[in-house]
Amino acid sequence: MPIVVTDDQWRGAIAAPDADGLARAAGLLRSGSVVAFPTETVYGLGADAFDERAVGEIYRLKQRPSWNPLIVHVADVAAARALAEMWPATADDLAARFWPGPLTLVVRRARHLPGIDTVAIRVPAHPVALDLLKASGLPLAAPSANRSESISPTTAEHVVRSLPDVPMVLDGGPCSWGIESTVLDVTGDVPRLLRPGALGLRALREAVGPITLPDAETADGDARPSPGMSRRHYAPRAKVVLREDVRSVERSGLAEPVAVLTYEGTEGTEILSADPREYAADLYAALHRLDDAGFATILIQEPPRTEDWLAVRDRLSRAAA
Repeated sequence: MPIVVTDDQWRGAIAAPDADGLARAAGLLRSGSVVAFPTETVYGLGADAFDERAVGEIYRLKQRPSWNPLIVHVADVAAARALAEMWPATADDLAARFWPGPLTLVVRRARHLPGIDTVAIRVPAHPVALDLLKASGLPLAAPSANRSESISPTTAEHVVRSLPDVPMVLDGGPCSWGIESTVLDVTGDVPRLLRPGALGLRALREAVGPITLPDAETADGDARPSPGMSRRHYAPRAKVVLREDVRSVERSGLAEPVAVLTYEGTEGTEILSADPREYAADLYAALHRLDDAGFATILIQEPPRTEDWLAVRDRLSRAAA
């Protein structure tokens, strides 16, 4: 018999992902509520993808605009195929190589699903996410577990601070990748990048060959096949200012106090790695720390304009918009 837990019993609760925690979380999801859970990228706010009221609760809690779609998380490739009208060979190749993992595939949606013509799907690699998917028996629609446009959460504490009314958070520790999944549209002849993310383009090209890059911004309010395409996103409360050389920037026009985030040298409030993957893994946590410390401006050294840094540059440019 399914366990049914009321929201009031677990409001704002951080729970261990043990057998009891997973059973309670699965009960909440099956009763039409929402649960925050860890993935290898960021923490997600999940609900039954087939329950419109539950999915509506995600949008309400996040204050997310209705035109911004959600990614559906599933336990395996068979579950992903069940959500697609057709499953192209490219999707098979990518799933075989990168799932479970930080890659989201956009395919033609099955006709029994509500929504636009496509659906974004991924199989997460985090063991807690996979345990929850199996325990609930549900495909989980799950964007990042934070207020819309704000910094994505990479710890359970980040979730509770951003969404104090979330019924339950399964604590899986800090996220290893620390940045959202790469989103690839495989509905056409050539895969198209919709959102750069944790999985780099070099690895994707080695698997499937040429990939089309985004050629234009999507206006807010327009329908889109993937999240992460809004002009402003991933932003702290502080104003973000990007500069090539943060040491020589004139700061007279910047609101004080000013924090400096850099990846070179030893001078700065936060110094991150010069390796793009390590930088990405620490970026959101660093922005959370600087926001919590009360800085009014975060002055960030622009990363190199190379493909390896594409996802980081995407996040920073949207945070500064």
